[in-house]
Amino acid sequence: MQKRTVLTMFAAVPLLAACGFRLRGAPDFSFKSIYVKAPHGSQLARELVRTLKGAGGDVVVITDVARMNEAEAICNILSEQRERVVVGLNASGQVRELQLRLRLHFSVSGPQGQEYVPSTEMLQQRDVSYNESIALSKEGEEAMLYKNMQTDLVQQLMRRLARVKLIPVS
Repeated sequence: MQKRTVLTMFAAVPLLAACGFRLRGAPDFSFKSIYVKAPHGSQLARELVRTLKGAGGDVVVITDVARMNEAEAICNILSEQRERVVVGLNASGQVRELQLRLRLHFSVSGPQGQEYVPSTEMLQQRDVSYNESIALSKEGEEAMLYKNMQTDLVQQLMRRLARVKLIPVS
């Protein structure tokens, strides 16, 4: 009985390998150094720098403005906007549902101004119910949702950075 079970498991392994499943793993960047240029106090930029440093691999994150020209790629966080839009009202005109949006504009360029990724917008949005009687807990929920959207945007940005192909400077 055990022999049959083992043989069945060995027969199943090639089928699982053939489906294309593979863990994502560490991103493979075509650049060796990057500088993240962002507005002062940007939480998204801070998380992006932390994620780039912890991504593994041999990418060096340059944080000193004076050394910005040493970076092979410069990620420009052009703007980061948080929006809160009312999408539903109850019969008495009170807010019943909100939509939270986190909008990011970025570009990626080289130290001599070469454009690797033109100005691009990424958007995350979440719908949230609202009740005025529990406004304080809803504030906490909104903060948590904004944090989750920020993390999602950073992960999307990491995948986009991994797709950047550097243009050699002649």
